[in-house]
Amino acid sequence: MAAAAEQLEIDAPAGAEEKVPFYKTPMGKNIVRGAAVAGILALILIVWLWQKQPSYKVLFSNFSDRDGGAITAALDQMQVPYKFSEGGNAILIPEEQVHTVRLRLASQGLPKGGNVGFELMENQKLGISQFLEQVNYQRALEGELAKSIESLGSVQSARVHLAMPKPSVFVREQQKPTASVVLTLHPNRAIDPGQVSAIVHLVASSVPELMPANVTVVDQQGNLLSDQNKDSKTAIKSLDATQLKYVQELQNQVIKQVENIVKPIVGEGNVRAEAVADVDFSAVEQAAESYKPNSSPAPSAIRSQQSSETVGNANGNPNGVPGALSNQPPGTATAPLATTPPGEAPPPGTVPAGTGTAGQPGHKESTTNYEVDKTVRYEQKAIAGLKRMTVGVVVNYRRIVDANGKVTVKPLTTEEMAKINSLVREAMGYNQDRGDSVSVANAPFDGIDKPAEPALDWWRDPANLPMAKELAKFLIVALILLYIVLRVVRPMMRPVFKKIDEINAPEPEPEEEIVEEPAGPTEEELLAQQMAELDEKTARTYRDNLALAKKLAAEDPRIVANVIKAWIGNND
Repeated sequence: MAAAAEQLEIDAPAGAEEKVPFYKTPMGKNIVRGAAVAGILALILIVWLWQKQPSYKVLFSNFSDRDGGAITAALDQMQVPYKFSEGGNAILIPEEQVHTVRLRLASQGLPKGGNVGFELMENQKLGISQFLEQVNYQRALEGELAKSIESLGSVQSARVHLAMPKPSVFVREQQKPTASVVLTLHPNRAIDPGQVSAIVHLVASSVPELMPANVTVVDQQGNLLSDQNKDSKTAIKSLDATQLKYVQELQNQVIKQVENIVKPIVGEGNVRAEAVADVDFSAVEQAAESYKPNSSPAPSAIRSQQSSETVGNANGNPNGVPGALSNQPPGTATAPLATTPPGEAPPPGTVPAGTGTAGQPGHKESTTNYEVDKTVRYEQKAIAGLKRMTVGVVVNYRRIVDANGKVTVKPLTTEEMAKINSLVREAMGYNQDRGDSVSVANAPFDGIDKPAEPALDWWRDPANLPMAKELAKFLIVALILLYIVLRVVRPMMRPVFKKIDEINAPEPEPEEEIVEEPAGPTEEELLAQQMAELDEKTARTYRDNLALAKKLAAEDPRIVANVIKAWIGNND
């Protein structure tokens, strides 16, 4: 048995230690555990992402019921999953399909926006009556106007109602069209009067013969936004904000001019000025027609002149009782005698001498109309006319510093105050006829000559308190992180770092040991020591070989059987 153990003994270098695998070392076990935990977490994350539903995003919101039905039908046809928001006013689809689905629905004309426009006229049926055609045209016009109004930023939705009367051949029975607009504004949004006026003129310009005064605009709260009783030509313009801004700019300009002209005399910070402007924002239109009293005809202009003249007949007309006595032949014609010199025409209205008879004299009438003197004046006063300007100025005492550095204040002289007063009047544009007033006073300013207070330390300055709070927050967070690293993370990682250092550390070179030879033992001691080592080695070798033979017999009995057969054959 001992010989078999010697044959089965695996040769190994004397004194060699058995090498332990890395995964059985403490550091290897920690790495394996960490990898296992990381794998489990990754598996859980993969399963969670696989089972998680896709994120949904809004496709369309604030749509009409008709558009909602058409959109959902199109989504079912495209096999796109969808769901509604909690309020039911939005359709949600997977986020990665939002843009694609929007483009595909836009190609189908969805959503239509709830308002049909002139596309309603594209599907006209054959044989439609004139009444239905007029109704469809009115609906299309209302829809187009609503779409235009909804394009405004503050308007969420709009509805337009048009009342278009039938045309009549009688002028007295003709009626003007009217319109009503209902606006739904976005939350927390408002519409200013200028935008309301723009909507009114937009609707009025889109419908023939529709006047802006016949357009009514109402919001979703029932508030009347347009005033039908206001005429743009005669209405009082509401310019409250503009008026206030104009007055402030005018006053600031006057204050700046006054201070700029006085500062070079009294110094920076030694003058204060305030101005109050009385501005008239009323628009006045005046028309006057005046007539002068009657004047002499010589300088007056003749408007029209009319004259009539009747000349008597010398022979006279036949008169008397008809018969032979009265039927006499005309007398002998004689030339008229003219009193005017030869070659000159008689004056108008004169009767030549000898042309009349005593029974029938000449007659003349003359009428002359002169122009009436009149003056027509039309006057329109401009808005924002300055009625009065009032300015108050305060000038500080003169500051005098002597050789010792002592500061004294002294009032200005009368001549200096008069000079400043004159400069202020010129700078503000003083007008006595307008009623302007100026007041210049000389008084010491409170606190301007006092020594400046020492600056506070930075830790006492209240302005630095917010910054100190922010720094304290960051400092507290940093201290908490430092405590976690030093008290929790570092003790946990200390064994790992130690193992890494041991692995990466170079092997120390064996140092030559200097063995001092002690005093040699005696021969008997050396012999006894060698015998003891030999017995120990023999016993250890026998025990090892026996254990190895038992292990080999258990693992592979055929080898043991072949060895035994060889022993028996040798003995024979």
